[in-house]
Amino acid sequence: MARRILAQEDLHEAVRDTVYNRFAETVDEVAAAVERDAIVVVGMKHNPHCGRARRVLKAAGQPFTYLGYGSYTGEWRRRSAIKMWVGWHTFPMVFVRGTFVGGANEITALIESGELARMLSEG
Repeated sequence: MARRILAQEDLHEAVRDTVYNRFAETVDEVAAAVERDAIVVVGMKHNPHCGRARRVLKAAGQPFTYLGYGSYTGEWRRRSAIKMWVGWHTFPMVFVRGTFVGGANEITALIESGELARMLSEG
C-alpha cells in the first residue's frame, strides 16, 4: 500500500515550488548517503533515541554514516523535509542498503534477530 501524497496538480502554483523544492538539498544529501553507504543513521542532537541507535550499531561492530540535523529547536525545517520524504515522523531514521528500516527500536530488533547481518550480506 502506498502512502498518499498530494498530487502536484492539486497544489496552487504559488506554493508548488515550495512544496516540492524547499530544503531539497537536505533530502538530496540524505538520499546520496543512503545510496552510497551500507548503513545510514539520520538524527539530531539531544535525542536519546538517536544516541541509542548509534550505540547499538557500534556495539554490534557495524560501521555507519551519521547525518545530524540540529536539535529540538534548531534546523527543524530541514528535519521536516526529511520526514516528508521518508514518511516517518520521528528520529532517528535508519537505512540499511538503501532500505528504510525504522528507528532505534527497529535497528535493535534487526541486530538481535540476525536480520541486519543477513541484509548486509546480501549486497
